Amino acid sequence: MRSFILLLTCLLPVLSRAEDDAVPKGDDALRVQIFLDQKCFGPGFLDGKPGNFTKRAAYSYNRFRGRPAGAWDALQQEANAEVKTLYATAIVPRLAKKFINPKLPRKYDDVGGVKLMSYRSYLEFMAERYHTSESFLIQLNGKKKSYNLGPGKTLKVPNIEPFRIETLKVGRMHKAEGNLSKRNVVIDTKNKQIFIYDPSQPTVVVPGAAVVVSEDDAEPLGRLIAMFPTTPGQEKFIHRGVWKLINCVEFPSWRYDKQLLRTGKRSKKAIQVAHGPNNPVGVMWCGLSKSGIGIHGTSSPRTIGRSQSAGCYRLSNWDAARFPQYVRPGSRIIVR
Repeated sequence: MRSFILLLTCLLPVLSRAEDDAVPKGDDALRVQIFLDQKCFGPGFLDGKPGNFTKRAAYSYNRFRGRPAGAWDALQQEANAEVKTLYATAIVPRLAKKFINPKLPRKYDDVGGVKLMSYRSYLEFMAERYHTSESFLIQLNGKKKSYNLGPGKTLKVPNIEPFRIETLKVGRMHKAEGNLSKRNVVIDTKNKQIFIYDPSQPTVVVPGAAVVVSEDDAEPLGRLIAMFPTTPGQEKFIHRGVWKLINCVEFPSWRYDKQLLRTGKRSKKAIQVAHGPNNPVGVMWCGLSKSGIGIHGTSSPRTIGRSQSAGCYRLSNWDAARFPQYVRPGSRIIVR
């Protein structure tokens, strides 16, 4: 198996006080987050609070544009020019009703007969639809309005293209496709990021910055075109090396196996958990050639970058749903 070296391009720079002061705040921060999210350089929740994921997304996008990682002024100018309106008024769609079950059990031991791992509230539905948190929607709209949502009611939300869960189909496969299957994916388990490179485009070289190269052929992996924040597996379960993407499946079911989660080894006792946004692997499963390991969505977007899994790589559902737009089976997956 070939091994790869990922140099400093993907690492989070240490901010000086002056650079830290340049990070936008408030409305400016939200504008940058919306801009980065729509460019598929995932900043995490859209909430106007730029944490590490927003900073890393900004650094990656600036490298994509061929400028220094900390070029916040240039990034803000682009965001200002493209994101004219920060907020929109969204209507809770009628179709949301079929995705809501306030009585959905919270323990996986109790979901054996459940046919859809739905959202537990309209607020949860709308938060994921607009790439944000329930708490931010409450901040924007107040508790009374937020907790009394239903089809046809309105809510103030970040002004983005929504995640439309209704377009997904149970078991639909995304097949290999030309250049998409030739792309390279680097999973940086230290900085909790997934980088996607297009080898058909020349690497953008930033003066003073390292590039990503292979030990075997000493060639760049291509141009960085997207980045998503992720949660890697626990250290003992991480399988570093080079793998291939073998499938991408919408609305997967999930085999709940306590022993597998605890030890990384399958048992004969398991519960089949139905598909849905609150399925532990979310709305998309992208399996690797390493058996049992995949890039997938999550039932808990708040834990992205925090709690660790038993070997897989979790994305928010809105990012997981976009993943096959960039990568298809056959792509090379480099875990480091």
